[in-house]
Amino acid sequence: MKYQYRMDCIVRLVLLVVSATSVAMAASPHPHIVFIIADDLGWGDVGFHGSEISTPNIDALAYSGIILNKYYVSPICSPTRSAIMTGRHPIHTGMQVGVIGEATPYGLPLNETIMPQHLETLGYRRHIVGKWHLGFFTEPYLPTRRGFESFLGYYTGKEDYFDHEANQGSMYGLDFHRNEDTLWDVNGNFSTDMYTAEAEKVIKDHDPSEPLFLYLAQQSVHAGNGVDPLQVPQKYIERFTHKIKDVKRRIFAGMVSALDDSVGRVVAALRDTGLMDNTIIVFTTDNGGPTNGYDGNAACNWPLRGVKNTMWEGGVRGVGLINSPLLGNNSYISNNFFHVTDWLPTLFHAAGGDPSTLNMQDGFDMLDMLKENGPEIRTDVLHNIDPVNKFAAIRAGDYKLVMGHISKNDNSWYPPPQLSENLGESKLDTRLTFSSEREFSLQSQNQNVHIFHSASEENKIHEYSKFQGSPILVQCGQKPLNASFNCVPEKSPCLFHIPSDPCEFNNVAGSNPDIVQQLLKRLDQYRSTMVAPNNKPIDPNGDPAKHGGEWRPWK
Repeated sequence: MKYQYRMDCIVRLVLLVVSATSVAMAASPHPHIVFIIADDLGWGDVGFHGSEISTPNIDALAYSGIILNKYYVSPICSPTRSAIMTGRHPIHTGMQVGVIGEATPYGLPLNETIMPQHLETLGYRRHIVGKWHLGFFTEPYLPTRRGFESFLGYYTGKEDYFDHEANQGSMYGLDFHRNEDTLWDVNGNFSTDMYTAEAEKVIKDHDPSEPLFLYLAQQSVHAGNGVDPLQVPQKYIERFTHKIKDVKRRIFAGMVSALDDSVGRVVAALRDTGLMDNTIIVFTTDNGGPTNGYDGNAACNWPLRGVKNTMWEGGVRGVGLINSPLLGNNSYISNNFFHVTDWLPTLFHAAGGDPSTLNMQDGFDMLDMLKENGPEIRTDVLHNIDPVNKFAAIRAGDYKLVMGHISKNDNSWYPPPQLSENLGESKLDTRLTFSSEREFSLQSQNQNVHIFHSASEENKIHEYSKFQGSPILVQCGQKPLNASFNCVPEKSPCLFHIPSDPCEFNNVAGSNPDIVQQLLKRLDQYRSTMVAPNNKPIDPNGDPAKHGGEWRPWK
């Protein structure tokens, strides 16, 4: 009996050692990276910025992670995506003017090595789901030719959420692909759900012994085609029936809610597969929100000034966060500069690479700063220099300078509709009274932030964090009577002190001529390094009517 007991103990011990060894062998030596990019999500469209739209899943990642509160992106789609992929500013890749049109024969230059190619050198498996928008006119520009092993999504900048047709003017065609094959059997399926299901499948099918890079570029919450720009299943709209009266804003809120559910499902998949503890999650918008009816959309950047595709803060100050147990120092707000070009060197370092081997980088490696909540690394952010539309903007330290035609008449402040209805136009100027940039206080650690998501029409709740924070809100103070006309950047440069004036009310160029000259000089330094824009005119040969009704490479 004693002998048998001793043998049983030995067997159990061996099994435990084998099991532990198997787990250790199964774990990737490098962190998994899940990069989620929302399309056209505005500053005022997430709960952790005080939105009337509930985003519990995104908020959970924010409050238990690191909120990037001084985070800047490009003002429109393609430039931001190029900066993420290359770590280089759009002025250095020729992507600084507008976006790549459906039938325009150019893309992110092929001499640029992009994120999946860099991560491939470290042994990563690499998958893209959703929006590409970096060129497809000829096959070498396709995502599967540029480092990604698989692709499910669309090539262009926008399309219908259900029939998946994209258009440029009178050119219409199907734009939905798996790898390099067009899919003709997806009509009627909601794209946000399809991309989420694909991301879940990528995660569940992944071998945990290998590092994973999943780039999930959701279509949400970009407007669809012009005829029906706001699209989402009715069940999402009904979540806001009694909360938001304005019809367009209510539909948009449903689109945001579908995006939020997607985030929850992706995180749940990571947890269910045991990958979460070794994963870095990034969540970012690509630009400010298209408010004021831009593209027929109903986003909100309140109380920031301006909209998508402008140099105002509403166009370039982005929603962004990073979440991972591997960062150590979590649940805080970073008030340090972080620019969209910083993602590549930061994530490459986190993946075990040496950022100094990345050639011609404009981005900074922010990994140690994030881990330690350390001192600021960046001293300035170039928003853009556009030599075609004749404008430029830069922020250096506390000051921001704008000059030229920085917007298309979207120069104002656009509150969410229900705020306008409740207060009346006469009172709006004095309602820009939100809390300032500050550390958020954690509430009782016995409370839980949950991740909510819908799967197979069942609401599932996942306990995600023991921290719950207060919304980060921007304080602007009372709007001066001359706020709308004290800055005319087409005539002369304007200067704003952003920490005390985040809503860009007060042009202080006249009282700070030395600072204006310093920033103009800095712009000239950047301008001297700029390459010519890649933009090309529309090519009629790209018309899907010439290619079986689908958007595909035509050269």
